[in-house]
This record gives sequence, structure tokens and C-alpha cells, in this order.
Amino acid sequence: MSAIPRTPPVDPELAALFATHRRRALEAMDPEGIMLLFGARQRLRNADTEYPYRQHSDAFYLSGWREPELALVLRPGAEAEVVMFVQPRDPEREVWTGWRPGPEGAVQLFGADEAHPISELDERLPELLTGRRVLYYEALSDADNDARVRGALARARRPARAAHRPLPRHFVHPGEVLHELRLRKSEAELALLRRAAAITAEAHLAAMAMTRPGVREYELEAAISYTFRRLGGEGPGYGSIVGGGHNACVLHYVANRDTLAEGDLVLVDAGCEYALYTADVTRTWPVSGRFSPAQRALYELVLAAQRAAIDAARPGGSFEGVHRAAVAVLAEGMIRLGLLDGELERVIEEKTYRRYYMHNTSHWLGLDVHDVGDYSRGGASRILEPGMVLTVEPGIYIDPEDERAPAIYRGIGIRIEDDVLVTEGDPEVLTAAVPSAVEDVEAAVGRG
Repeated sequence: MSAIPRTPPVDPELAALFATHRRRALEAMDPEGIMLLFGARQRLRNADTEYPYRQHSDAFYLSGWREPELALVLRPGAEAEVVMFVQPRDPEREVWTGWRPGPEGAVQLFGADEAHPISELDERLPELLTGRRVLYYEALSDADNDARVRGALARARRPARAAHRPLPRHFVHPGEVLHELRLRKSEAELALLRRAAAITAEAHLAAMAMTRPGVREYELEAAISYTFRRLGGEGPGYGSIVGGGHNACVLHYVANRDTLAEGDLVLVDAGCEYALYTADVTRTWPVSGRFSPAQRALYELVLAAQRAAIDAARPGGSFEGVHRAAVAVLAEGMIRLGLLDGELERVIEEKTYRRYYMHNTSHWLGLDVHDVGDYSRGGASRILEPGMVLTVEPGIYIDPEDERAPAIYRGIGIRIEDDVLVTEGDPEVLTAAVPSAVEDVEAAVGRG
């Protein structure tokens, strides 16, 4: 059997990153605990065709392992603290699906202390659980895995009792440890996010350049996906949104079939996934290359709201404070432009602005586009800290049939979204290379 992989070896810098993640997780766990993570399952798309495989984010965060059929065990203080169960080498299957690292690769390339074929998990799991008092495991997410854990505990009970050794009596979701770690990005993780952001910027510029009346929404989507892959990304980190005209008023529009019309805007929400870390960017631009006065008025309102919200993304501020900063600007503008009536304080208090701005301003970003991490602590909004990455994405969406809105604004949907790193000082906009000022956007449209 050849020892030479037909796929690139693991990047040493990434291997070091995952080793650091494991060390931090082990240090954060109960010293008498054991963490058991299962990789994502391979899913059928139709007949015998599978969806492209994407590893469970928590399992990837600790291992870097991209293959299906994975179980990862962490045991603080054990002789083998990191134990992996993976697909074995199989020359016959590798002809069809490519080289497998196998248990040998799990140790030599991925840093496991010990590794075994996945078929041995049921046999070895009872002994791994024995002597541990806390089990970090995501229960009720997969019935087969739940049954496997219950069976292992049942088989371990009698020998553990005979040896006077404990078994887990407390069960904790792994996110109690991992999601706090994932919320604060290291410099190595930020390098991956910056690369995802740079590729995303190139993709949005490519889509702007080819925009003109008559182009189909899916043509922009294709140019974006092509750029993601051409520059080394995994592909889209989520389903790309390309909504022309009133399609931009549908928040999660993904059909991407219509033709872009002269005089309309097009809203594009697309982010590249790189090494499984994803960017998340939205821009809205004029199909014909110039904003109409009504479009520009709404666009500049959203842009002002975004800039205020980004400025609020500072250490010591709160997650909710970012949203409040955007809402204050949007609500004032909605009153000024005749979309809403009443005093500003009342519009904000009664949330009547939600008629045209119905979503939150931010979410965490990282391995998942809506990344993990609590948004509140102790009944209060989460305080921002350096190393946290969040989106800032205010918008305004005016239904084409909304008779309460001035006719010139009906059917216009605008969102402007960037990825923002909280630093010790000013916020860092990771996606600043994507134009957002009116003049810069107009200059970028139709250049291709």
C-alpha cells in the first residue's frame, strides 16, 4: 500500500492551530471529564449521489479532519489525551473516493495520541468512559450516536463497579467549552478569515463588473462561485443570494433565476469559505450603473446606519449596542423620508421601524456563517471583547405593494454587510476591500 497521499498533506500551520485548540479545550474541561464528538454524517442528495461533504464545525475545530466517519475523544490527564476513530486505509475504496489518511495519518499528520479504525469504537468506548465523571457529549442530535453511548455506558457499568472506578454521571454539551473558545479568534484563525474576506471581495467585484441590464441573477452567482474556487476557496459558505429588483425584499431569496432590469438594484449576499472559515458580505448596487435619487437616498441611509454600527463594535460595548446604533440612524431616516410617522423615541420604543427593517444587525462569524457563542450573559447583552468577529448588516426592505410607503421607494431592498473584528482600538473591517461608498460602487458596476 502506497504511503504517499494523492491529496496535499496537512498544512503544518493548520495542524498547529488544531493542536492549540485541543490543548485549550483540554485545559477548559473538568479534569475528570471526557469529551466525545462525532463527525458529520455523509448525506444522500438523491439516489446514490451524495451532497458535498462538510465536517461538523466542532469536530473540525479540534481535529482538522475533513473525512466522514469520525469520532474524537478528549480525556484530560490521560496517557492518550486525544484519541481518534477514523476510516481505515482501503485501497479498493480509495480507487473510487481518493486517499484516506487512516489511523496512521490521524497520528502522524493530525496529532492524535492514539487512533483506531472507526469499527473499533463500540469495543473501546466503555474503557475510555471508565474513570471519568463528566461526559461532554451532544445528546439528542443523532439517535444512532445516542444509542451507541448508552450501550457503552451499560457495558462499562459492571466492570467499573468491580474495579471501584466511576462512570460519567454528569452530561454537558461540548459547546459549554468549545463555543466560548470558538467565539474568540486567534491570530491564526483571523488569517484564515482574512483570506476568506479577500477572496470574497474579488468575487463581489467580479459580479459588479459584469452587471448590466439583461444579465441573469444566476450569471452573477456563477461568477461569484467561480471566483471563490479559482482563488482557492472551498466555495460558498452559505447559499448565495442574488436578488434583482423586488427580489431584494425577500431576505433569504435563493432562486437566482430572474433577469436584471434597467433601473433596478441588485442585492448580492455571498461569502467564500476558506479552510472551512467563512466570510459573509452583502452589497447592493444599481444594475444600470447609477443610483436613482430615491435609491441613493435609501442607500445612503443604510450606509450611514452601518457606519454607526461598526463604530459601536468596540471592547466594552455590547452586542445589542451595535444593533441599537444602526436602528437609531435607520429610524430617524425612515421618519425623514416619509416612510414612518411619529417621534423618533416612540418609533424605536414601539419598534415600528421593523416594518422596513425586520432583522438584527449582527451575528457571530467564523467556522459557521452564524457562528457559535452566547449573545447574552446574566440576562444582559454580551460585552464585546477583542478577538470577536461579527457581521454588521443593516438594511431596508420596502414591499412593492406597500401602499403606506411613498411610491418612489416601493420594491426597493438594500442591505450592506461587512465582517468586523473587535480589536483593542478601532474596529477592523475585514471586508473593507468591497466598495460601499456610492461613488465607488457606481465606478465598479459594468466595468467587465
